[in-house]
Amino acid sequence: MSGKPIHITQFDLERLRKLLLDAQSTSYRKSDYLERLQMEIDRAEVVPPKDIPSDVVTMNSTVCIEDLDTNEEEIYTLVFPENADLSQGKISILAPVGTAMLGYEVGDSFEWEVPAGKRRLRVKRILYQPEASGDYHL
Repeated sequence: MSGKPIHITQFDLERLRKLLLDAQSTSYRKSDYLERLQMEIDRAEVVPPKDIPSDVVTMNSTVCIEDLDTNEEEIYTLVFPENADLSQGKISILAPVGTAMLGYEVGDSFEWEVPAGKRRLRVKRILYQPEASGDYHL
Protein backbone atom coordinates (compact mmCIF):
# COMPACT_ATOMS: atom_id res chain seq x y z
CA MET A 1 0.00 0.00 0.00
CA SER A 2 1.24 3.45 -0.88
CA GLY A 3 0.61 6.80 0.77
CA LYS A 4 -0.37 8.36 -2.55
CA PRO A 5 -4.12 8.93 -2.84
CA ILE A 6 -5.95 6.72 -5.28
CA HIS A 7 -8.97 7.67 -7.36
CA ILE A 8 -12.18 5.67 -7.77
CA THR A 9 -15.48 6.49 -9.38
CA GLN A 10 -18.64 7.08 -7.37
CA PHE A 11 -20.23 4.13 -9.23
CA ASP A 12 -17.36 1.78 -8.32
CA LEU A 13 -17.45 3.01 -4.71
CA GLU A 14 -21.14 2.12 -4.40
CA ARG A 15 -20.61 -1.36 -5.85
CA LEU A 16 -17.52 -1.99 -3.71
CA ARG A 17 -19.36 -0.93 -0.54
CA LYS A 18 -22.15 -3.36 -1.45
CA LEU A 19 -19.57 -6.09 -2.01
CA LEU A 20 -18.05 -5.43 1.42
CA LEU A 21 -21.48 -5.39 3.07
CA ASP A 22 -22.59 -8.60 1.36
CA ALA A 23 -19.30 -10.30 2.29
CA GLN A 24 -20.09 -9.80 5.98
CA SER A 25 -22.57 -12.67 5.74
CA THR A 26 -20.10 -15.07 4.10
CA SER A 27 -16.95 -16.91 5.10
CA TYR A 28 -14.99 -13.85 3.84
CA ARG A 29 -16.23 -11.67 6.75
CA LYS A 30 -12.98 -11.95 8.74
CA SER A 31 -10.74 -11.86 5.69
CA ASP A 32 -7.64 -9.67 5.56
CA TYR A 33 -8.52 -9.06 1.91
CA LEU A 34 -11.76 -7.34 2.89
CA GLU A 35 -9.95 -5.19 5.43
CA ARG A 36 -7.35 -4.15 2.85
CA LEU A 37 -10.04 -3.30 0.32
CA GLN A 38 -11.87 -1.24 2.94
CA MET A 39 -8.65 0.62 3.77
CA GLU A 40 -8.08 1.41 0.09
CA ILE A 41 -11.65 2.67 -0.31
CA ASP A 42 -11.33 4.80 2.81
CA ARG A 43 -8.28 6.62 1.47
CA ALA A 44 -9.61 7.06 -2.07
CA GLU A 45 -10.60 10.31 -3.68
CA VAL A 46 -14.03 9.69 -5.19
CA VAL A 47 -14.89 11.30 -8.52
CA PRO A 48 -17.87 11.13 -10.90
CA PRO A 49 -17.34 8.45 -13.61
CA LYS A 50 -17.26 11.07 -16.37
CA ASP A 51 -14.44 12.91 -14.57
CA ILE A 52 -12.08 9.99 -13.90
CA PRO A 53 -8.81 10.40 -15.83
CA SER A 54 -8.32 7.81 -18.57
CA ASP A 55 -5.00 6.68 -17.06
CA VAL A 56 -6.55 5.48 -13.75
CA VAL A 57 -7.32 1.81 -13.04
CA THR A 58 -11.06 1.42 -12.43
CA MET A 59 -13.23 -1.67 -12.09
CA ASN A 60 -13.35 -3.64 -15.37
CA SER A 61 -10.18 -1.94 -16.65
CA THR A 62 -7.66 -4.08 -18.52
CA VAL A 63 -4.19 -3.19 -17.29
CA CYS A 64 -0.59 -4.07 -18.08
CA ILE A 65 1.32 -4.40 -14.79
CA GLU A 66 5.10 -4.70 -14.62
CA ASP A 67 6.78 -6.66 -11.85
CA LEU A 68 9.66 -4.40 -10.83
CA ASP A 69 11.77 -7.30 -9.54
CA THR A 70 11.51 -9.55 -12.60
CA ASN A 71 10.63 -6.97 -15.30
CA GLU A 72 7.86 -9.34 -16.41
CA GLU A 73 4.60 -7.88 -17.64
CA GLU A 74 1.20 -9.26 -16.70
CA ILE A 75 -2.15 -8.24 -18.16
CA TYR A 76 -5.22 -8.33 -15.95
CA THR A 77 -8.81 -7.19 -16.14
CA LEU A 78 -9.96 -6.04 -12.69
CA VAL A 79 -13.37 -7.59 -11.96
CA PHE A 80 -15.80 -8.38 -9.18
CA PRO A 81 -15.35 -11.83 -7.57
CA GLU A 82 -18.19 -13.50 -9.50
CA ASN A 83 -16.45 -12.65 -12.81
CA ALA A 84 -12.92 -13.68 -11.80
CA ASP A 85 -11.20 -16.20 -14.05
CA LEU A 86 -7.39 -16.17 -14.00
CA SER A 87 -7.23 -18.36 -17.11
CA GLN A 88 -8.78 -15.38 -18.95
CA GLY A 89 -6.70 -12.80 -17.06
CA LYS A 90 -9.70 -11.65 -15.00
CA ILE A 91 -8.51 -10.92 -11.47
CA SER A 92 -10.86 -10.34 -8.55
CA ILE A 93 -10.85 -7.07 -6.66
CA LEU A 94 -10.53 -9.30 -3.56
CA ALA A 95 -7.27 -10.83 -4.80
CA PRO A 96 -4.21 -9.06 -3.36
CA VAL A 97 -2.99 -7.74 -6.72
CA GLY A 98 -6.55 -6.77 -7.66
CA THR A 99 -7.00 -4.69 -4.52
CA ALA A 100 -3.51 -3.26 -4.98
CA MET A 101 -4.01 -1.85 -8.48
CA LEU A 102 -7.40 -0.20 -7.97
CA GLY A 103 -7.21 3.57 -8.38
CA TYR A 104 -3.58 3.84 -9.42
CA GLU A 105 -2.45 5.76 -12.50
CA VAL A 106 -0.18 4.75 -15.36
CA GLY A 107 3.39 5.11 -14.11
CA ASP A 108 2.51 4.58 -10.44
CA SER A 109 4.52 1.99 -8.52
CA PHE A 110 3.36 0.21 -5.38
CA GLU A 111 4.27 -2.62 -3.04
CA TRP A 112 1.73 -5.16 -1.88
CA GLU A 113 1.76 -8.25 0.31
CA VAL A 114 0.66 -11.41 -1.51
CA PRO A 115 0.68 -14.98 -0.20
CA ALA A 116 4.16 -15.55 -1.70
CA GLY A 117 5.62 -12.38 -0.12
CA LYS A 118 5.88 -8.74 -1.11
CA ARG A 119 5.52 -7.71 -4.76
CA ARG A 120 6.71 -4.45 -6.25
CA LEU A 121 4.55 -3.50 -9.20
CA ARG A 122 4.08 -0.63 -11.63
CA VAL A 123 1.08 0.25 -13.75
CA LYS A 124 2.66 0.24 -17.20
CA ARG A 125 -0.38 1.01 -19.35
CA ILE A 126 -4.14 0.75 -19.45
CA LEU A 127 -5.40 -1.19 -22.43
CA TYR A 128 -9.08 -0.54 -21.69
CA GLN A 129 -10.89 1.61 -19.16
CA PRO A 130 -14.72 1.54 -19.27
CA GLU A 131 -15.14 5.21 -18.43
CA ALA A 132 -12.69 6.33 -21.14
CA SER A 133 -14.81 4.31 -23.60
CA GLY A 134 -18.06 5.90 -22.42
CA ASP A 135 -19.16 2.82 -20.43
CA TYR A 136 -20.02 4.54 -17.15
CA HIS A 137 -22.03 1.67 -15.64
CA LEU A 138 -20.09 -1.44 -16.65
